[in-house]
Parts: sequence; C-alpha cells; structure tokens
Amino acid sequence: MIALNELWFLLVAVLFIGFFFLEGFDFGVGISTKLLAKNNTERRILINTIGPFWDANEVWLLTAGGAIFAAFPNWYATMFSGYYIPFVFVLIALIGRGVAFEFRGKVENSKWTKAWDWVIFFGSLLPPFLFGVLFSSILRGMPIDQNMNISAGFTDYVNLFTVVGGVTVTLLCLLHGLMFLTLKTVGELRDRARSLARMVIMPVFLFLVAFTGMAYFETDMFKVKAYITVPLILLIVVSYILATIFILKKRDGWSFAMSGLGIILTVGTLFTSLFPRVMISSIKTTYDLTVYNASSGPYSLKVMTIVACTLLPFVLGYQIWSYYVFRKRVDEKDLTY
Repeated sequence: MIALNELWFLLVAVLFIGFFFLEGFDFGVGISTKLLAKNNTERRILINTIGPFWDANEVWLLTAGGAIFAAFPNWYATMFSGYYIPFVFVLIALIGRGVAFEFRGKVENSKWTKAWDWVIFFGSLLPPFLFGVLFSSILRGMPIDQNMNISAGFTDYVNLFTVVGGVTVTLLCLLHGLMFLTLKTVGELRDRARSLARMVIMPVFLFLVAFTGMAYFETDMFKVKAYITVPLILLIVVSYILATIFILKKRDGWSFAMSGLGIILTVGTLFTSLFPRVMISSIKTTYDLTVYNASSGPYSLKVMTIVACTLLPFVLGYQIWSYYVFRKRVDEKDLTY
C-alpha cells in the first residue's frame, strides 16, 4: 500500500503536470503575440483566447507550492531558499503578465499598448525558461549539505545543460500554445499559427534530443531508472512525431492532444527519475532530500489528504466547466477591449 508521503509526491507531480499542460499553452500564446500577430487586432484576439483561463491555470502552480510547503517542509525550505532569486524573477514575470492583460487596453495610446505587449511577451517567455533551468539543475544535482542547505555558485544554476533545458521547455510551451491557437482562432490567423507550428517542431526535436543526450552524462536518470526512463522518452518522441503528422494533416485537435501528451510525459519523466528523491545532492548521496526525510508527520499528511480529497472535485469541476463555457473560437467580431 502506498504511503502518504509517497502519495503526496505523486500529487505534487500531478499538480506540476497540470500546470505545465494548462499554463504551457498560456505561455505559448503569450510568446506568440510577438511572433504571430501582425497588428493590434490580431494581438487582442490572441490574448482573448486565453483570457478566461490564464488566472485559473496559474492556480495549479500555487497549489503545487502549497502542497510542497505542507507535505514536504524540508523540500520547500531548501528549494525556495536555494532558488530565491530565480523564483523572484518568475514571480515578477507572472505578476507583470497578469497586470498587462488587464491594463493594455485601458488607455488608447500606441506606446502604452506596445509597452504592455512587451511585458506580456517577456512575462510569458521567462517563466518556462526559468522553470526549465530550475528543474534541470534539480535533476543534475545541487550542492546540498547535511543540514539541507544549498551553497551553490552561479554555474550550478546556469550551465549548458540547464540552459538547454530552459530552451527546451520554452519551445515545448510555444508549440503547445500554437496548437491551442489553431483550436481557438479562425481564418488566416489560424493558418499562420499552424504554419509557425510546423517551423517550431524541428527545433523542438533538436533540443529534446540534445537535452536527452546531455542528461545521459549529466544526470543519473538513465542509471537509476532506465527501465522507466527509456520507455517514457520513447513515448515522448512518438507523441511529437504524431503531433508533426497531425499538424501536416491539419488535424488540430489531435496535434494539440499530442503536444500536450509530450509535455505530460516530459514532466512525468522528471518526477519519475527523481523518486524517491525530491532534491539531489551533488556533494553526497546521503544528503539527498527524499519523500521520507523531507516530509511532514503522519498526522499532518492524513489531515491534508482528507481535505484534498474533499475539495479537489469541486476545483476540477469548476475548471472543466469554465473550459466548456468558453469553448468557442475567438473572432474579430468577438473582441472586447
């Protein structure tokens, strides 16, 4: 029978998977506002496609952070103190993006609008890149001592492997966002989203291959969990091959599903490779943080499990209903500034 601390690790993994699947296309659409839209009207259409969803999608990240805080306080303390500066930039980017969605249309001035458009672009670009760097460094291992403190230098955070990881996650989100736009837009804008997706899919493959190859030498994911990691990586490759085929055949629903599956499998591979560890020490394996030495007490986990099981169906129900209500495509005639 699965222990409660193992169950909560699974729940944290599911929350991050949900975040990258849902907020991933939000980030992709935000990046696309500078790569795809030709004028303010098209940019407004792109923003309106995610208007009803982006704030609810971010709740998955907040819930994941709260779950780590409550279920794994040692993990929370080590990670949030060791990654304080990257998390500050993520927070600033997310706040700026949210403010920009609301403020860009409040003043009829081109400079005002363009300034907020750049905030949306960088607010959508930085979080997936920084999260890619963060998770890549966690997978590679950080200098964590016996007191669960990180004493890291710049190159522990930023190196070739983590940068490739950051770019890879950003490209996955961009592709996912373009696939979402093919489902939510019409006419020429939808055709251009599909065409740009065809251009992006090749860099996605190249960076996935590069990251996987570097992970073989930089991490132990192929040594510790090869029997799970290798099949998952093959499934990731298959999902993006199918996404490419569906893009070429203009099967937008299936291509979106396959790009989403690729993200789900990618994040799932990360957590599978980590388990039972939550953070890897590059100093000594006995200093690793695990689901056992980083978790809360049994009583706390039991109460949290009861509360989560009670409230989770309502939260999921609300979000499913919102996607159903705002399921229609966005056209120029539907714009609200």
